[in-house]
Amino acid sequence: MPRTVDVADLVNRAREGQPRAVARLISLVEDASPQLAEVARVLAPFTGRAQVIGLTGSPGVGKSTSTSALVSAYRAQGKRVGVLAVDPSSPFSGGALLGDRVRMQEHATDPGVFIRSMATRGHLGGLAWATPQALRVLDAAGFDVVLIETVGVGQSEVEVVSLADSTLVLLAPGMGDGIQAAKAGILEVADVFVVNKADRDGADATVRDLKYMISLGRREIPGPLWRPSIVRTVASKREGLDEVVGAIAEHHSWMVEHGELEQRRTHRASTEVEAIALGQLRSRLGDLHGGVALEQLAKRVAAGELDPYAAAGELVDGLRSDA
Repeated sequence: MPRTVDVADLVNRAREGQPRAVARLISLVEDASPQLAEVARVLAPFTGRAQVIGLTGSPGVGKSTSTSALVSAYRAQGKRVGVLAVDPSSPFSGGALLGDRVRMQEHATDPGVFIRSMATRGHLGGLAWATPQALRVLDAAGFDVVLIETVGVGQSEVEVVSLADSTLVLLAPGMGDGIQAAKAGILEVADVFVVNKADRDGADATVRDLKYMISLGRREIPGPLWRPSIVRTVASKREGLDEVVGAIAEHHSWMVEHGELEQRRTHRASTEVEAIALGQLRSRLGDLHGGVALEQLAKRVAAGELDPYAAAGELVDGLRSDA
């Protein structure tokens, strides 16, 4: 039987800046602890303050290096920074293949930085299923900025936009990223394009391609319109990072002015509530008569005795009567 913890005390210690308490809360989230609902209840009054920035892009564009450089830039402003680095799961342990200290050694001893690698555990979209709740932990713990770096898996990575206030899409010259961005629909989710490794040949062409695609993709859209910024960086040399921070700040101000920030955060909460509700429904379906009801209905559908809509209706009625 899992050991219960004093959630209120844990949250208080996390808000005092104790990294072990923050790590323990995130572990409760990742492990789907029976106390998860209590954790969420205690955290709720302290959330809604952190600026959330998502970073996405194809493998090899320098996401981890850029994330580390952004941490340094925000720390130079005196801000506390949390990082959620979402990695592919190990098929054996279910854990993240890349450890946080391996990724960002220079920040390991900084008390103003908290870095956590999270395993996707097979979840599509580039984000771990527990990322929204882990984000709440860092928000409530008083971090001013939370960076979410996603797995480089291409098209499904656009899920990061549902969590971030501002989404950075990283590209690099010579990798065909301009064309890939158009194909994958990344153009629609980017608030800031970062052309990293801009000291390489082809950087000008990449920027030119992006400007052209932005001009094509943003026509005839009603209402206030944010035109994505394009910033060149060489993250390994810490070049261009102040410009990235400036572009993010400009986007944040625009969102506040046009009510977009509130809309994004409301949508984020809506998605989170829906996911939790669906999870609870699935759990109840599994518990309904020991899962026999669903299995029996499935057999009738497979045999052609019942259509799937009628079967779903019976299942829902069963949940209502079981409530």
